Amino acid sequence: MKEERTLVLIKPDALQRNLLGEIVTRFERKGLKIIGMKMVRLDDVLLKEHYGKYADKPFFAGLKRFMSSSPVIAMALSGIKAVSTVRYIVGQTRGYEADPGTIRGDFGMSQQANLVHASDPSESPEEEIKRFFKREELFEYKKIDFEFLYAEDERN
Repeated sequence: MKEERTLVLIKPDALQRNLLGEIVTRFERKGLKIIGMKMVRLDDVLLKEHYGKYADKPFFAGLKRFMSSSPVIAMALSGIKAVSTVRYIVGQTRGYEADPGTIRGDFGMSQQANLVHASDPSESPEEEIKRFFKREELFEYKKIDFEFLYAEDERN
């Protein structure tokens, strides 16, 4: 199987609540590889590009205010089945509906202040990564635990 790449945005509420380390740790402990990470302040152009499908919705102005209220952490992650794995770790959109053990289930109560954005497989995770990272900001490297994370037939 081929490794996939996906984007995670650690949102303003996670930074304000001091959950950055906890969230990053969950992805690392699962075995996902961080191939890019940086702090970003989202401006109107980037917000419109990233959340454009919601631009005509009544909640869009509040979403823009929330997402620009403090910096976010953009992370590019890779691994076999990375997109679905990240979404599973993150949990349901509404924190009050998310399963215990997920990031949103353990720390979230809101639909908007739900701590993280995770790429949806139907919305091209690669395009989302390109929106937040230049090619030279992404790193390819071998992790020493790769052979212990996946069975041989999964790695090939």
